[in-house]
Amino acid sequence: MSPNEPAARQHAFTGPVLPQLPEPTHAERVRTLLSLVPFATLSTLSRKQPGYPFGSLMPFALDSAGRPIFLISKMAMHTQNLIGDPRCSLFVAQVGTDGDALGAARATLMGHAEQVPENEIASVREKYLTRHENSRYWVEFSDFSFFRLQPVDLYYVGGFGVMGWVEVRDYEHAAPDPLAAAAPGILTHMNADHVDSMILLARSHAGIEATEATMTSVDRLGFSLRLKSIDGVKGVRINFLHEATTPQDTRALLVEMVRQAKARG
Repeated sequence: MSPNEPAARQHAFTGPVLPQLPEPTHAERVRTLLSLVPFATLSTLSRKQPGYPFGSLMPFALDSAGRPIFLISKMAMHTQNLIGDPRCSLFVAQVGTDGDALGAARATLMGHAEQVPENEIASVREKYLTRHENSRYWVEFSDFSFFRLQPVDLYYVGGFGVMGWVEVRDYEHAAPDPLAAAAPGILTHMNADHVDSMILLARSHAGIEATEATMTSVDRLGFSLRLKSIDGVKGVRINFLHEATTPQDTRALLVEMVRQAKARG
């Protein structure tokens, strides 16, 4: 810049620029969803009406690689369908949403389901019964067997505009979010007691002047807010200062972020 050129205008310094952490991958979100939801819709290929999908409500658990496990009777129509053709899909949807079903997370796993080998039944059995305690009443019945779905492809929808295919190897190597079990309690607490703080964070981190704020999700890397402003309803993602692995971490991070936002004015 020459001596005669005016100096470029700069905003007042308000502290260092905070690094933006990435969001959880679709693979991690699918793994988290399946770790929380114990029931899904299993679609098999009908033997009675060849080529047509046959839907069934299906309790399931997960093995160590995240593959869904079913305990099903030979008399059930879906079992007969799988014996005839193991190709199937499992549709899993988020529960406990705020009434907006299309805004909820869901995933479809496509693959083939086959009977679990004898040498793996013991480990699969304990994982299944831990999630479905009532199944102890019929797990010993001779017509019941454990089946396992081996995914060949997965598709994830995280709400409006959030969707994509997930590679099987990425899913199998992903882990559920460490805040998954605590998230409902965190959301309830924030939405009941800290609306003003969320409005402040929306202004400080997203530049949105909101009149109402609702925390709709939280994970190890950040949280999402639904905001009401004069321009309408908007959604925004705000990242934590660093990763949170416990509810205590989450609380400390939110307190610090609010403190910094207040200091910045």
